[in-house]
Amino acid sequence: MIEQNRVFDIWWEHPNILFPYLITVDDIPAGLAFVATSPFIPCPHYIDYYMNEFFLLRNYRGKGVGEEAVRQIIGKMPGQWEVQTNPTERNERAKRFWRRTLNTCINGKYSEELGHHPDVGEMLVFRFSTSSEKVSN
Repeated sequence: MIEQNRVFDIWWEHPNILFPYLITVDDIPAGLAFVATSPFIPCPHYIDYYMNEFFLLRNYRGKGVGEEAVRQIIGKMPGQWEVQTNPTERNERAKRFWRRTLNTCINGKYSEELGHHPDVGEMLVFRFSTSSEKVSN
């Protein structure tokens, strides 16, 4: 018998505070996104939403699937956002993804700086704001 990893259970135990999203393409799972709100965010108090996890299966990368998923998620949740990613050279693809996606989805209106995550150390931090108006297509 296979036992499920319980670390992810919390995402389904706090509706309207933690938001787990399954990213699908033609009804086939392609990735996931976990969005957190207070008190489950490691960010400054003025952040409404924190992209805790964003993952796409390799076959769906570079095809616009991730960008569309981000567009839909942030379009549903107006407010102050923070996204963090590893700042190392090994993570160039993710850094390019977030820069390109935020340039497209919110017309480049974001800040980018090095910051500190309490659990993992130095991170590249993107902050931006969305409104109740439609996010760019």
